[in-house]
Amino acid sequence: MQEQLHDTGRFATRSASKYMQQLCKHFAHKIDVRYDATSAEAALPPGPATMRAEPEELVIEITAPDEEGLTRARAVIDNHLVRFAFRENFETMDWEGLATAT
Repeated sequence: MQEQLHDTGRFATRSASKYMQQLCKHFAHKIDVRYDATSAEAALPPGPATMRAEPEELVIEITAPDEEGLTRARAVIDNHLVRFAFRENFETMDWEGLATAT
């Protein structure tokens, strides 16, 4: 079994559920997603993403086979949230940047 790399991003916002659901609805046009108001899973091409909408932040955990895949997954999430969360001047998730392997 190939090792997978993981990273976690956080976005401090009171609209976490709204943005998470917006991401999922958008992604659902091209990939498999499952979501409700507080959690989600999306089959991003580099690897799966799991999302949690907490009262004060959106938490997204991404998985990929290599650092390039993590970079692509981070960019997919960040680029979409730039458009969806423009009223909050969103620039990027606060990614841990520590790719942990499993």
